[in-house]
Amino acid sequence: MARSTGAFFSDPVQPHSMYEVEVKVPADIEAVAERLDELGAEQVDTVIQTDTYYDAPHRDFAETDEAFRVRRETRKGETNAKVTYKGPLLEAESKSREEFETGVEDGDDIDAIVQHLGFEPAATVRKNRRVYEVREYDVTLDAVDDVGEFVEVERETDGDIEPVREGAYEVLQDLSLDPSDQQRTSYLGMLLSDANE
Repeated sequence: MARSTGAFFSDPVQPHSMYEVEVKVPADIEAVAERLDELGAEQVDTVIQTDTYYDAPHRDFAETDEAFRVRRETRKGETNAKVTYKGPLLEAESKSREEFETGVEDGDDIDAIVQHLGFEPAATVRKNRRVYEVREYDVTLDAVDDVGEFVEVERETDGDIEPVREGAYEVLQDLSLDPSDQQRTSYLGMLLSDANE
């Protein structure tokens, strides 16, 4: 009996696009923590993140401005893992990207799978991260090993990026930080740049 070629075998369902709108500036994170306390912001998370970034066998992520990583997050002695793909930067005014992320049961297994598929580990970025909520934004205080201290203000959107970015600028200004100081280079890029100097 012939297999149907109807709707069931048509093009695969396309994932719903989400965009991570992020503005990141270098800062003294203890001074920013004090300002957050003054504003009554709630700290919602403390985590150690260890991100292993991979190079692809079929294209150069440094040239295409993409990123693929396995992230391990440790909270209160317990570690969970996620796998993330980030697309190229979408604009010059922020670090906005298309992003897809999902949890995985075992970080070591996903590392082994992608390496068997030809992906090569490029570098590992480790950071201590404190996350606060300010209005509808996550404000993250990052101490990044071998890179420095930064504040990120971010929010996801499935729509227009510009108003979300402008809101992130306002949050930075509330924290006595200047959005024009933003750093669009990723922590991975900074780490690799420092290593090559």
